[in-house]
Amino acid sequence: MAVSLDPGKVVGVDPAAVTDWIRSLGETVAAPLTFDRIGLGQSNLTYLVGDQAGHRWVLRRPPLGELLASAHDVVREARILTALQGTDVPSPRILGITEDGRTNAPLVLMEFVEGQVVDRMSIAESLTPQRRRSIGLSMVTTLAKIHAVDLDRVGLLDLASHKPYAQRQLKRWSGQWEKSKTRELPALDDLTRRLTAAVPEQRELTLVHGDFHLRNIITASSTGDVIATLDWELSTLGEPLADMGSLLAYWPEDGETMGGDFTATALAGFPDRAELAELYLAETGRDPEALKFWHSLGLWKVAVIAEGVMRRAIDEPQNKAASGTPTVERVNALVAKAHEIADEAGI
Repeated sequence: MAVSLDPGKVVGVDPAAVTDWIRSLGETVAAPLTFDRIGLGQSNLTYLVGDQAGHRWVLRRPPLGELLASAHDVVREARILTALQGTDVPSPRILGITEDGRTNAPLVLMEFVEGQVVDRMSIAESLTPQRRRSIGLSMVTTLAKIHAVDLDRVGLLDLASHKPYAQRQLKRWSGQWEKSKTRELPALDDLTRRLTAAVPEQRELTLVHGDFHLRNIITASSTGDVIATLDWELSTLGEPLADMGSLLAYWPEDGETMGGDFTATALAGFPDRAELAELYLAETGRDPEALKFWHSLGLWKVAVIAEGVMRRAIDEPQNKAASGTPTVERVNALVAKAHEIADEAGI
């Protein structure tokens, strides 16, 4: 989804400085540039940049306002994407990075990938059941490719801590909750205690995307195959099952409310969570019991993220995206579902 912006009133971007910078990268630019706010993400701001000759690029910068420590690091995100070039992971190519003061914030320029982003119900509803199924299955195989990246070969072995991932996640997101919550939520606090007491042994250390879901991929319009994986700002090193747990957390089924207004995966054709899990576990040979823990933790984490988005929208309304803002009801539904999964897993 794109929202056209007046070149003189582009929120968070200085058009003249960006034009000069893109030219300095060796790109041909037929000024003036146009800036369209794209995507439905409510974290880093993303723009489709175009010129008068039809050239297109994607520009990313951190959100406006006061940011939590270590969050929204677009430069780090660009490092990861650069490292993934030449691997089997479908990802956009980075063209440039700048932290020049003229641009007011760190900026990353990347190639524009032509394809389909299923980020609205209308798009999901327009797809055939066969296309929906192809997308879901391709997402699982893409996730397996991410987790198969040779960290040493691509230079990402020092990307993040090698300490046990579950403890790191619980510490980090508990801290984010305390800094960004809009109210007290005892059910979430209780879930945090349950998860902390039930952490499974970590057996692997792989690249973890950290936010892998339907809205963060580009698919081929002809086949439904994933051709680009987006939004790597939460990527780190850790337990690969965490990504699969998060994907399941972002995958509502028919009758569930935890997806808010975006319940695309409940439409006919999309594989259900059980099939996604079965395919991933068959491809990777990983532990199905541990996946249940990570599914519950994934729901807990999504609830914390949703609360943070609510808080940022309250503090700085310009950070709002076209998809609207998560609601208290959605956060509560996520926490309730996480408790349900934890109960089933004996956590």
